[in-house]
Amino acid sequence: MVRQTSVLRKMVKEKEFIYTAGAYDSLSAILIERAGFDAVFTTGFGISASSLGLPDAELYTATENLQVVQNIVNAVSVPVIADADTGYGNAINVMRTVRQFEKAGVAGITLEDQVVPKRCPLGISSKPELISLEEGVAKIKAAVDARTDEDFVIIARTDAEGEEAVKRANAYIEAGADFIQPLSYVNGDEYGLARFGKALARPLSVQMTVFAGSGLPEELLREMNAKFIHFPLVPLLLASAAVQKGLSELLKFKKTKEMDTEMMSLSEFKEIIGFKEIESLQDKYLSALQK
Repeated sequence: MVRQTSVLRKMVKEKEFIYTAGAYDSLSAILIERAGFDAVFTTGFGISASSLGLPDAELYTATENLQVVQNIVNAVSVPVIADADTGYGNAINVMRTVRQFEKAGVAGITLEDQVVPKRCPLGISSKPELISLEEGVAKIKAAVDARTDEDFVIIARTDAEGEEAVKRANAYIEAGADFIQPLSYVNGDEYGLARFGKALARPLSVQMTVFAGSGLPEELLREMNAKFIHFPLVPLLLASAAVQKGLSELLKFKKTKEMDTEMMSLSEFKEIIGFKEIESLQDKYLSALQK
């Protein structure tokens, strides 16, 4: 069986850019794959919102996140890169986290250098509180040592700004990180992000959260040495807007015929989630029991 870690590493070698979108459950992951994205990127923001109805403040446990990620891996055939937050503790906790996510079949993870529990930068006005550089390096070293598959990708995210971000990123690279993921907006603008990328010895994993509306031209992505281009929140926000609008219309009209919101047909939805395959298996293995 082909390992998804090897598939992702092959993509890294052969593709100039690897485009992903953020999955918050198995259905969103299936839709991301069907849309043609290279890989699935799980979003802790989305998983917290979808599973708990709560903000991304590491309120879910490692086990709860892992269960969603495991289901996502099982639902798609493209590589899955998982948001592993802070690794859920110190360097020793990180080692267990890496082994669990690797065993779950993900192709790689992101690890960030905030204190535990983390605070989502999108939801706070103050700067995130970071662990020391020394602890951040130790956690990346632990992650590298814990993986059993050398193709397993480790993306180190730093929430630092300016020169501190460059210092930390290069230290994480020295510790063995394969890619660096900055907080895009802390570098000022896309040109600050480009300067940041050029100062590193490893390619960037770019979250397009603040650039999703305008996008980034490929020339600039090349300049900043970007490899992964993630749209982590677009699927969640698309779905939320459509469902909210559609349900308001349904309550108003009491029928779907007059709704402006487009709704997928039941037959198309059944095809997406594999009804035909399951019914075929039922005919094969269960038909004899019904005679």
